[in-house]
Amino acid sequence: MAATVSPSRREPLVSQPHLRTVVVLAAGEGKRMKSALPKVLHPLLGRTLLGHVLSAAAPLEADRTVVVVGHGADQVRAHLAEIAPDAIPVLQAEQLGTGHAVRIALEAVPDATGTVVVINGDVPLLRPETVSALVHAHEQAGAAATVLAAEVPDPTGLGRIVRAADGRLEQIVEERDATPAQRAIREINAGSYAFDVVRLRDALGKLSTDNDQGEEYLTDVFGLLNSAGEPVAVHVAPDHVETLGCNDRVELAALRRLLRDRINEGWMRTGVSLLDPETTWIDVTVALDRDAVVDQNTQLRGATVVGSGAVVGPDVTLVDTVVGEGATVLRSHAVGAEVGPGASVGPYAYLRPAARLAGKAKVGTFVEVKNSEVGPGAKVPHLSYVGDATIGAKANIGAATIFVNYDGVNKSRTVVGEGAFIGCDTSLIAPVEVGAGAYVAAGSAITQDVPPGALGVTRAPQRAIEGWVARKRPGTVSAEAAERALRAAEGASSGAAAASEGEAIHGDDHALGGESRGGDTATD
Repeated sequence: MAATVSPSRREPLVSQPHLRTVVVLAAGEGKRMKSALPKVLHPLLGRTLLGHVLSAAAPLEADRTVVVVGHGADQVRAHLAEIAPDAIPVLQAEQLGTGHAVRIALEAVPDATGTVVVINGDVPLLRPETVSALVHAHEQAGAAATVLAAEVPDPTGLGRIVRAADGRLEQIVEERDATPAQRAIREINAGSYAFDVVRLRDALGKLSTDNDQGEEYLTDVFGLLNSAGEPVAVHVAPDHVETLGCNDRVELAALRRLLRDRINEGWMRTGVSLLDPETTWIDVTVALDRDAVVDQNTQLRGATVVGSGAVVGPDVTLVDTVVGEGATVLRSHAVGAEVGPGASVGPYAYLRPAARLAGKAKVGTFVEVKNSEVGPGAKVPHLSYVGDATIGAKANIGAATIFVNYDGVNKSRTVVGEGAFIGCDTSLIAPVEVGAGAYVAAGSAITQDVPPGALGVTRAPQRAIEGWVARKRPGTVSAEAAERALRAAEGASSGAAAASEGEAIHGDDHALGGESRGGDTATD
């Protein structure tokens, strides 16, 4: 919506729109958050509240960005060093109001000219398009100041936009200072502004603290400019939802749901299938290719990428993980991993940082992989730990195989060659190499290299100590079961012996009879 500009008694200002300064107000404590973490550093689907605001302002390509810090200043500075190292943090030691905050911000950039854009640090749903539209409307109108407004269902707790009968902006009134009639107004101040820097500096010097809070209100600048005949304007946001701020954890959760819905809708409109959007949480930093499928109860975080035709979920969490085209990840957790095209993971697998699966590799049920490469077509189907290893193409790792990589001080590497076969319940004690096409017998503990095509086996001879349970565990369930089994075996043995004896007697009769008949025959 176009800005509404108050009539001016002088010519509209000719600003320098190509010169811009962004000021983000991030000094507040956020007492209602009840947190040791500064409010603007609370996370929201891939960015902090402050990070979302800086991202919304980024398309302005400002010459400088100033962030006013206060509560938790060191934490906020450290965060800025990570996400926006060019931003200038300015300390507001005492929180004496928004006007005071902007004044000290401008004192830090005395050479600033053109347009100053001021944004509250707790409006994470603000769209870059809305910020750009606000600044464009301000600069096109040649206004001294422009406020972003929104029409809301419930304006409680928010500053009101007070207009004259002809629609001109008269003033912005904080709720605590508003009259009953003004409190009934549903058009509110959304906390973002564009100013001509020269007129702003002049007005900031005239602010008073004659209000309920005893603070310098930035919003009073509009009344001062209006009274001086300067053109002031209102730009209305297209959707009031994006102007919502955050004061406590209940509101933060509500913003998270709103942002989730926005993100999910955006991905579905690009050709991604989300089977249950309400249980799918995708960070703003994630990338999904068309025809990817995300099943229910799935969280995609950080720099995660999911390729075309891949199926992720249900019950999956991926953090900074790349999933290739046509791969499948089912009921698993992965952090800093790579899943190659056509590979399969899970259910109940754990891929830790630097786990890399090549194309069509398989990591199955209850398998953990860390800092290892699983080659093309190689399989680790179940119940195994793979750490600091390289597994060759089409190798097969049997159930309950452990890659023993840590001696308490150092971590060493294991290499399993192409087409090798590792039997179940094997320990590969690094550093060790199993050659291409080699076999390792089940139950082995391998401490030396196995040459290509060889069989590695380290089983000890098996022996049975008769009567051990009766002597060492008398009266136990095991002892009783063993006694019953032995009695049954003795009974079976006695019966077999009797049957054998009967057979022997019967056999003798037949033998005698045969001899008699033979004798008769011979006599004949």
